[in-house]
Amino acid sequence: MKIAVVGTGYVGLVTGTCFAETGNHVTCVDIDEKKVQMLNNKQITIYEPGLEVLFERNIRQGRLEFTTDLKEGIKGAKIIFLALPTPPGEDGSADLKYVLKVAEDLGPILEEYTVIVDKSTVPVGTADKVHAAIAANAKVDFDVVSNPEFLREGVAVDDFMKPDRVVIGAESDKAKKVMEKLYGPFVRQGNPIIFMDVKSAELTKYAANSFLATKITFMNEIANLCELLGADVDMVRKGVGTDTRIGKRFLFAGIGYGGSCFPKDVQALAKSANQADYDFKILNSVMEVNQAQKERLIDPLKAYFNNDLSGKTIAIWGLAFKPYTDDIREAPALENISKLLSLGAKVKAYDPEAMENVKGVFGDKIYFAEDEYDALKDADALMIMTEWPVFRTPEFDKVEARLKNKVIFDGRNLYELGQMEELGFTYHSIGRKIING
Repeated sequence: MKIAVVGTGYVGLVTGTCFAETGNHVTCVDIDEKKVQMLNNKQITIYEPGLEVLFERNIRQGRLEFTTDLKEGIKGAKIIFLALPTPPGEDGSADLKYVLKVAEDLGPILEEYTVIVDKSTVPVGTADKVHAAIAANAKVDFDVVSNPEFLREGVAVDDFMKPDRVVIGAESDKAKKVMEKLYGPFVRQGNPIIFMDVKSAELTKYAANSFLATKITFMNEIANLCELLGADVDMVRKGVGTDTRIGKRFLFAGIGYGGSCFPKDVQALAKSANQADYDFKILNSVMEVNQAQKERLIDPLKAYFNNDLSGKTIAIWGLAFKPYTDDIREAPALENISKLLSLGAKVKAYDPEAMENVKGVFGDKIYFAEDEYDALKDADALMIMTEWPVFRTPEFDKVEARLKNKVIFDGRNLYELGQMEELGFTYHSIGRKIING
């Protein structure tokens, strides 16, 4: 099948590459000439484990190509995916200008019946707007379908190739048959393709991400309470997570969620509720708690240094919002770095993949280390912001030798309390007792 994907960001590139892997011919369209040139030269533009192998193979075998020409890119396509940015506006609502501009451009250049698929995360009612924008100048029949993505950065290829479910919002039987044929190879093990009305599909993505964000935030509140009561959040997590009604995922305490989806989607759903004159109290609380949680370690860090961080050097391990990605959108590390700089501290940072992106934010205001141990040299304390595997089992003798003080502020609860006590570190984590070395 001939497919076009408009937009080569994270979702668009994964979508296009994975569809090509199942034998489709995919043309990805983007207005960024430099990016398109890089992609055609087999230079992948995002870091995502496993994607590069599929990307290079499908370009080599002629099933995946890139262009800046929308008309050329969609020529002969039976399905056109819109994988465009929907950034939050100043009021928190999703900005649909990129989606609607492409929809307007598609109208006059469609040559035959086509299924237009909203792959971007968009608020309820977007498909109607896209349909109207296309219909204003269209000369052929078409359908607009909602097909939200549920990709987790770091495991997106597996999520796409072996989805636990595919959600499709479609109003016509013709569109349903086209989408069912497309996704058939991905659900051969029996996982469902769930058809529903378009508005329900649009809401499903926001509901899923907002629920997961709520689950994370609830556990962070429990962690904060654990600290006050002398309980251990790891024990509570195990007791709660083994309840099959709840499940063990998204219960790890830490310094809040970040990334491109949870913050934006929670904010957008809350805004949609507000526009419907509904006070979504839970989501408003989730956003408030998560924002405060990001800087949860700043106060204990200040207290350790008698409320004076001026001239102190703080090493930071981890800059991406989560491991296995270079994505720094809404990453807690960024807010902590800004706060530390405002308090007069110096920052030495290391991340396996995200440092180039952070250089674009802070430039030469912080030191970017060659590796995790280089970041520790002459630092007064270590803060851990991202749970990369490389940080889980460090050589603690090297950590001790390079730090001026044997103190770690761990925002991801990487280490066992007994181990830290045995090694003689002062260790602050989230929702667990403080180890005073």
